[in-house]
Amino acid sequence: MTQQALNPWPQTLIGAGVLLTGLALAAGALTIPAAAGYGGVGPNFLPWVCAAVLIVCGAWIIWESRTGGFREMEAPSGEAPSWAAFVWVSAGLLANAALITTIGFILSCTLCYLLAVQGLRRAAGESAAGTPRTWAVDTVTGLVISAPVFWMFTQFLAINLPGLTNTGWI
Repeated sequence: MTQQALNPWPQTLIGAGVLLTGLALAAGALTIPAAAGYGGVGPNFLPWVCAAVLIVCGAWIIWESRTGGFREMEAPSGEAPSWAAFVWVSAGLLANAALITTIGFILSCTLCYLLAVQGLRRAAGESAAGTPRTWAVDTVTGLVISAPVFWMFTQFLAINLPGLTNTGWI
């Protein structure tokens, strides 16, 4: 059974939600001053770009849903959602929010990544999800991702993120 035979209203509602989000962002962008800065664009430039993209995508999703739906999409399998994965990912996000000012950006984001990936691995049924090697690889990967992001923001963009020390490098 293909997606064409299914009810198009859920897809239409998603498109309408995206379109309304774009319109709300555009309404918010109207309140931002348009004075051009050093680069020739003002602070309202990026919100306008995001609003335009959301409006176009929302309209496109509505059009797709009303003209036959997402033609290449398979019908839902009927599998129940993985609540264990939801709990793991939620724990990662909550731990990040709770610990970012205590242990710093790098370590809290690494912990968030570690917990989220473990949850997704378990939801996918990977047999190696709980092994010490997998935990180590996921921890190192989280560090490899979060450390350069931290350094880019703090050293190159001069945006203060919570660190473990006051040096700006950890």
